[in-house]
Amino acid sequence: MIRSMTAFAREERRDSVGELVWEIRSVNHRFLETFVRLPDDFRALETTVRERVAARLSRGKVECALRFKPAPSTASAVQLNRALAERLVSAARDLADLLPGTPDPTAYEVLRWPGVIETDAQDLTPAQAAATELLDRTLDSLTAARAREGGRLAELIAQRCRALRGWVAKARERMPLVMEATRGRLQARLAEVADQLEPSRLEQEMVLLAQRLDVDEEMDRLGTHVAEVERVIGRPEPAGRRLDFLMQELNREANTLSSKSADAELTSIAVEMKVLIEQMREQVQNIE
Repeated sequence: MIRSMTAFAREERRDSVGELVWEIRSVNHRFLETFVRLPDDFRALETTVRERVAARLSRGKVECALRFKPAPSTASAVQLNRALAERLVSAARDLADLLPGTPDPTAYEVLRWPGVIETDAQDLTPAQAAATELLDRTLDSLTAARAREGGRLAELIAQRCRALRGWVAKARERMPLVMEATRGRLQARLAEVADQLEPSRLEQEMVLLAQRLDVDEEMDRLGTHVAEVERVIGRPEPAGRRLDFLMQELNREANTLSSKSADAELTSIAVEMKVLIEQMREQVQNIE
């Protein structure tokens, strides 16, 4: 089943380590490009995040963001570095002796000095393990959303393939009439100068005209490409790049049919084909 590149997933977890929330969104991109936003205490997980995204996805611009709110019970104990605070206050008083009128530092100013407030090192291993587990769950949700949207895109493409087959069949039905009408017009024009042309030259002109108007090869290739599109959208592996190539091939054949057309109805059929192919091309841009 094909997958869309546009999707969003959000998963959260609340337990003894605190509250964790992952949000992952992906949009169209030619290649896989991953952006990771993590709290400072979780920077060590960045490589893990990139590896797990790459294991699940092959294309798309993917943004992964983690939010973490520790549980109150896990808050680090706060201690005052009394010796450092006393040295700071003593230094402030010495400065006041040198510069009379200098006010004593406030308690808040002393506490802001680096190292005055000390916290016990917090063990983040459980929180990081929980974040990794939640990441996997969020990626599961994201890939499921991409698959659901991909299924809808596959059905739209399949509908247009069926419509394109119908227009190919109409073009095949129309071609004998076009050839006959064109042959009649050419014979009528050549009849006016028939006495000035050799019979072999007349036959050559008819053969060249038939070659210029023959679109059997284009019809065959259109049918082959449509069948390949239908086959590709039913396969499990990523298909976006192959489908994009097939859209180019379909468009090339439709353009050739249009350029060879010597009939208003056949030109109209070629236009309808190109409209369908362009609609499919736009949908294919969003396929992984």
